[in-house]
Amino acid sequence: MDDAGALAIGRLQKELAATYLLPDQASGLAERVADKATLARVCASSGIPHPLTLLPESTAQASDAVRRLGLPAVAKWSRPWLVPAGTGLRSTVLVRSEREALELYGRSAEAGSRLLLQAYLPGGPGRDWFVHGYVDRTGAVRGGGSGRKHRSWPRGAGLTAVGEWTPDPGLRAGVDRLVDALGYRGIFDLDFRVDAATGEHCLLDFNPRPGAQFRLFADGADLDVVRAQHLDMTHRPLPAGAVLPGRAFVVENYSPLTAVRVLLAAGPAPTAPQRRELAWHARDDMAPALAMWALWCRHVTRRLLGRLLGRLRRKVRPTAPPAPAEPVTTTRERAVADV
Repeated sequence: MDDAGALAIGRLQKELAATYLLPDQASGLAERVADKATLARVCASSGIPHPLTLLPESTAQASDAVRRLGLPAVAKWSRPWLVPAGTGLRSTVLVRSEREALELYGRSAEAGSRLLLQAYLPGGPGRDWFVHGYVDRTGAVRGGGSGRKHRSWPRGAGLTAVGEWTPDPGLRAGVDRLVDALGYRGIFDLDFRVDAATGEHCLLDFNPRPGAQFRLFADGADLDVVRAQHLDMTHRPLPAGAVLPGRAFVVENYSPLTAVRVLLAAGPAPTAPQRRELAWHARDDMAPALAMWALWCRHVTRRLLGRLLGRLRRKVRPTAPPAPAEPVTTTRERAVADV
């Protein structure tokens, strides 16, 4: 369910094929599309809009790239799955000064991959999109759909907190052309942002795996991309289900108020997909939701206690005693002292 897992399967495909049913993926293709640096070249060769992306090879080129792109700019590690934990490095950050970009470039060896600098496309209502799908054994895209990201965590970037199934035939047709040109097989999750200047959907990320919000696109037959792959790989027919525009996906711990409204509006157990899908809560299996809330409450409590203790320490921190005031002397006394 992450890039590292998808790439490991790609490298070990021949060894795994004797035991597992796997999509017939070309060797190295998953790594090619997951790598942020090669993705820019993939988009250019396929005619897919992509933000201007520069790969500096020196500090001087990094400075030139910032001046060319303007500030703020997006800084990404080309292979984010190689970034070691505990370094404080993030896969994607917004740099607001040339100095920040140079500091990140200086940590390239620590990050394990190249730093790329990319033009920043401002977010806004209706600008963040994603497309999921499954490419079957014949090369046809099955299941999935296009959706809009209404809320994200962290805000303005990161994963989907609230998303909505929003069909866009033009966007879906472009994705179909891209996966066909690549010869891609299996499940994919693509992230887009609309360029306000051109109105084009610019591809930001190509994830060669299921996305966290894949259940948003469960159609009228409850077919999602994971079930589509399972049926296809076992040579069984895929049921035809109706598209459900407006269906929503909500991550409870990142959008708790929206999740509460969904739970209050829920009726009896459905026989078909509901108009809203919660990430953790499922009435037939409550264990994941209970585990999530226990961990989340512990996390929030620790954060609040940490802030409270920090404030208390600042209040009780001993302060240095004031310096004694110099005695006031008259002009005559100073004159005598000088003598």
